[in-house]
Amino acid sequence: MTDQTKIPLPPSGPSLIERASGSFDFRALTRSPAPDLPPAPAAKVAPIQPAPIQGAARPVFASPVEPGPVLADAMPFHGVYHAIDRAHLREQCLIEPESAVTGLLEEFRIVKRQLLRTAAESRNGRGASYGERILVCSPHPGEGKTFCAVNLALSIAAEKDNEVLLVDADFAKPSVLSTLGLPGGPGLMDALADPAMAVEDCIIGTDIAGLYILPAGNATGSDTEYLASSRTGEVLARLTAHAPNRIVIFDSPPALAASPASVLANHVGQTVMIVRADMTGEAALRDAVQLLSACDDIKLLLNGTRFSTTGRRFGTYYGYKE
Repeated sequence: MTDQTKIPLPPSGPSLIERASGSFDFRALTRSPAPDLPPAPAAKVAPIQPAPIQGAARPVFASPVEPGPVLADAMPFHGVYHAIDRAHLREQCLIEPESAVTGLLEEFRIVKRQLLRTAAESRNGRGASYGERILVCSPHPGEGKTFCAVNLALSIAAEKDNEVLLVDADFAKPSVLSTLGLPGGPGLMDALADPAMAVEDCIIGTDIAGLYILPAGNATGSDTEYLASSRTGEVLARLTAHAPNRIVIFDSPPALAASPASVLANHVGQTVMIVRADMTGEAALRDAVQLLSACDDIKLLLNGTRFSTTGRRFGTYYGYKE
């Protein structure tokens, strides 16, 4: 998780969003680059409020609970169901299901809407393939990718017509399970390495309706090579088999710190690149976008902003107070 409490508040002048936009020149990413710069896919920006972390992630070994509702035409997952400690979610400053509307919840409602629209168009044969598969990445560690991936999954799980599978694809430093307070177990890498293992049996159900988790599994030292094998396409296809309304979110390693992200980009239809305000550099952003260029649809999510010249505060209409 990312500690987002130490970003200094600018005393005056342009907002962090405006300053970041001016520094990165996001529009330039959509234009033909200079001869010494590689081409980059079009990028879009969606701001998100920071979330200070007040407690380290800790595993909670919950007792199995009854599974939530399953879509009528979906291939059922056979893993054990576990309860997610709502208090642990609050400690991690994550979206708490069935709770009051907050600014964080409202912001991820806006972020997910464009992603769901692209996924629906992909299912209908418009746009890129695999739009229901979303890669969440960042150039460097510490820019908030896991925080955003988990909150995005929690937000999509609240949809009435969708369910979501959150895949921990950061094999070297997995953190999704500890962030949600879930026990460890076999995961995606185990299913890729062992042809006899069914990936469905590795999936953890939760008592949050519509939310499923696929752990990273055991690291092998050949993680990138397994991801690049032909079996990866077969395994990922099983995750959405007979489930047209299932969204799969991959929390990948940072693009400039490990190689799996660039391989996973070949198997997804959308990528959300986390850009940390006042931290992510333009050169790093360009390099990361280029590494993930196998995915044609790369969106930028500006994270860690603490100031808005417009005074915008999502959630206040529902009585939320900061």
